[in-house]
Amino acid sequence: MSPRRSATEARHTRSVILDRGVEVASVEGLEGLTIGRLAADLGMSKSGLLGHFGSKEVLQLAVIDTAAGIFGQEVPGRVTGVESGLPRLRALCSAWVSYLERGVFPGGCFFTAAVAEFDDREGPVRDAIAGMVAVWRRDLMIQIRLATSVGELPADTDADQLMFELYGVLLSLNHSLRLDRDNKAGDRARRAIARLLGG
Repeated sequence: MSPRRSATEARHTRSVILDRGVEVASVEGLEGLTIGRLAADLGMSKSGLLGHFGSKEVLQLAVIDTAAGIFGQEVPGRVTGVESGLPRLRALCSAWVSYLERGVFPGGCFFTAAVAEFDDREGPVRDAIAGMVAVWRRDLMIQIRLATSVGELPADTDADQLMFELYGVLLSLNHSLRLDRDNKAGDRARRAIARLLGG
């Protein structure tokens, strides 16, 4: 086997492991993500799977990164051509609602579940989750401030408060969809966002 083919196969195997890891962690949490569990699911040996990551923590971090890439495609990636400010803020919120409604991850929002699992812990996994969430909150904040600066939102808009309320609506939507099985939750979220953004 040529080195190039071997490297390609290793990347493919790693990708398969991470895809399955995201599915498992989405439903059972990052702590439910074990080398043994994934090896059994994928018909691999533990040592073969461990060779790709080295430890459970490295595996968890790689799964978080993979999930972040998926979220990035599904939410900010869908609004790249939208004008900055209020149009992009509305589009971001709309894409986020759609992402939750479509159940992109089998267990609901990967990061909402991960935050609940790791918010009171310390270490690299918590830091990675917190970092991703901070980036997406910052994206909302940037668009709120831009919209305010050009008069699309009232001049006295409290950007921190508005971001907090928008993010709260999105968290509530995830809970309503997953825990309550409320098929009207998406419409409720859209109405709440429209009220917050003035239309």
